[in-house]
Amino acid sequence: MRSIWRGSISFGLVNIPVRLYSATENRDIRFNSLHRECGSQIRYMKFCPNCEREVEQGELVKGYPINPGEFVVVEDEELESLPVETAKRVDILDFVSLSEIDPIYYERSYYLEPDEGAQKPYFLLRRAMLDSERVAIAKVALRQKESLACVRVYDKVLVMETMLFPDEIRQVERLAGVAAEPQLNEKELDMAIRLVDNLTEPFTPEKYQDEYRQALQELIHAKIQGDETKVAPAAAPAGRVIDLMEALEASLNATSNGSKNGNGASKGTARKGQTKRNGAAKRVKETATR
Repeated sequence: MRSIWRGSISFGLVNIPVRLYSATENRDIRFNSLHRECGSQIRYMKFCPNCEREVEQGELVKGYPINPGEFVVVEDEELESLPVETAKRVDILDFVSLSEIDPIYYERSYYLEPDEGAQKPYFLLRRAMLDSERVAIAKVALRQKESLACVRVYDKVLVMETMLFPDEIRQVERLAGVAAEPQLNEKELDMAIRLVDNLTEPFTPEKYQDEYRQALQELIHAKIQGDETKVAPAAAPAGRVIDLMEALEASLNATSNGSKNGNGASKGTARKGQTKRNGAAKRVKETATR
């Protein structure tokens, strides 16, 4: 794995150098948006309506809206110079019981790996947390945002869960449907509890599968095998305005060459297309069996 952050865990007067890794990955199947008519992939441009042109990434700045059409511009250098103590530090504030933290606060998981020479204090902290059955509440700054975090023992390592601050959790009082709890029948409640007991099993995450993703992979595989693919036409070079006469002449030449080559070119194209489809089908099948 590739580390995305280097810093230290601040534990009292002890600093433990660590590297941070994403502990999870998104396995969703992603689609591109195509033009139904020709199969070309849609390109989303950064367009300035005032200058009436597409702008490059280097021309963009961050703007905080204060009024309609009025912004405060903040440069990247100004963000980097903000005095955030947790920019390179997982600053442990308190130790609590894991059961006290509601899962609604959790955001994303990261592995914390000891840097070179930091194994002993790292495993000392891990063992102390394991034996005391406590987790650490900390602050850390990642991606220009300071987050609350929970550091806990997971298997052989320490894992850090970024958390939401309390003011980022929406209040349940805003849900009208739970404003008043109805009267519950004791017999119905007893049956519901027995049903929960009957369905209670030890948590075994391996037995749960993403059946929708598997079905989607099978659908894509079947479409590749059935030659239901869309080939986008070659795009014109960026920034070049094609003259109408030039386009007509190129089209005329292309159709003339195609008729002279006869069926040979079509067969060659068909063979290339079948090879490409077989390769794509193989890749989808390999993905489905991971």
